Amino acid sequence: MCQKSDKIQNPLGVEKVSTLLHRFALPSIVAMLVSSLYNIVDQFFIGRSVGALGNAATNICFPLSISCVAIALLFGIGGASAFNISMGKAQFVSAEKEKAVHFMGNALMMMLCCGIGLLLVTELFLEPLLLFFGSSQDILPYARVYTRIVALGFPLVIVAAGGGHLLRADGRPKLTMLCNLVGAVINTVLDALFVFGFHWGIAGAAAATVIGQAISGGMALYFLAHCKTVTLRLVHMRLRGVYVRYIMSLGAAPCSNQLAMMVVQIVMNKSLKYYGSMSVYGESVPIACVGIITKVNQVFMSFIIGISQGLQPIISFNYGAKQYLRVRSAYLRALCYGGILAVLAFLSFQLVPHQIISIFGDGSKEYFQFAESYFRIFLFFTFLNFLQPISSNFFTAIGKPKRGVFLSLTRQIIFLLPLLVILPLIMQIDGIMYAGPVADFMAAAASVIMVALEFRHSHYHKVVSE
Repeated sequence: MCQKSDKIQNPLGVEKVSTLLHRFALPSIVAMLVSSLYNIVDQFFIGRSVGALGNAATNICFPLSISCVAIALLFGIGGASAFNISMGKAQFVSAEKEKAVHFMGNALMMMLCCGIGLLLVTELFLEPLLLFFGSSQDILPYARVYTRIVALGFPLVIVAAGGGHLLRADGRPKLTMLCNLVGAVINTVLDALFVFGFHWGIAGAAAATVIGQAISGGMALYFLAHCKTVTLRLVHMRLRGVYVRYIMSLGAAPCSNQLAMMVVQIVMNKSLKYYGSMSVYGESVPIACVGIITKVNQVFMSFIIGISQGLQPIISFNYGAKQYLRVRSAYLRALCYGGILAVLAFLSFQLVPHQIISIFGDGSKEYFQFAESYFRIFLFFTFLNFLQPISSNFFTAIGKPKRGVFLSLTRQIIFLLPLLVILPLIMQIDGIMYAGPVADFMAAAASVIMVALEFRHSHYHKVVSE
């Protein structure tokens, strides 16, 4: 009888956990940072050339960008988790390896189909969507131009983002980083050329984004066609309900988190518009400020999400291979890294908010006043905001998607959304700002409780007999 140590040949099952986490998380962090640069770079060039209304327009379009990320996570993380769990089980049952390839192929095909569908819906119902997202009449012309162009890149941006998770599951995290890095560099260069050189304004920024995303998506497709651990063929991309359902169940948690963000963003835009019109700030200033600050906060969250994504293949494989001590060790180490980064972000948001917002252009006294208050109040519990994303992805990675979905919904839907409705009735626009820290604290508490209950199981505290 073969011993377990003989069966586990995959480095995910035998290498030091800290080494694996560094190897997988660092490229994931870079990939997420580069991805967030798409939005940051657009905000910079649009803010410097068009002004606050241009930045507000990108914030109106933001729910559609979140939709792309949601689809990418649904089938990217779902497919990657299913792939790695099956590859872990393949140490004991050889047939699992063929099943793993079908998970990867079905995930990729679903990304392409959903991306095309989102493109068609956006182009056909553009103006009603923008008005529904909270656009005012002075923002609408800019939002219309920007969104109509960036929508053309939806299929490939979904493949670039979701395909990166599949490449990571295949043991090639550096390629994920490369795809995103090349696209972001091209986007930045073309932004400068189109906006400042050709004076195309917000249309130039949108065109630069689409070109960069198309190149990233094309590279991801090429690398997926040449996998390292398996051979992906067209037959594996033939959709089958049993594979798609399992992928979606595992990707539901991160997808739900993004969809929750989209719902909150829409409610936020409408609330900012309504309560802003009743304040000294007006309709457009709060929307413009929150759009910039949300994208700045995404830079911090890129580190946290990158850590959680780098953690996923380690957790999934070792849970499938019944290496539970390695599962717990990897999770706790990821929390340590996330906590350090969260404290650094908290200090930045509290100490230098004016300097951060100034990067994206000038504004009125009210503009900077609102931006600084929003940084300091809404993001007060930034130092706790690493707990929920990492914990939610942990449950997805171990094949417990219902718990992951619940945890992913705690901050945005269960806590923040009701607070965004209730608190402004009492505190006007200030209520929007105070809704953030209350929701953050409650979501962090829920994460700690749920993971503590999971780790009470005995298999996390004993070595499996070899």
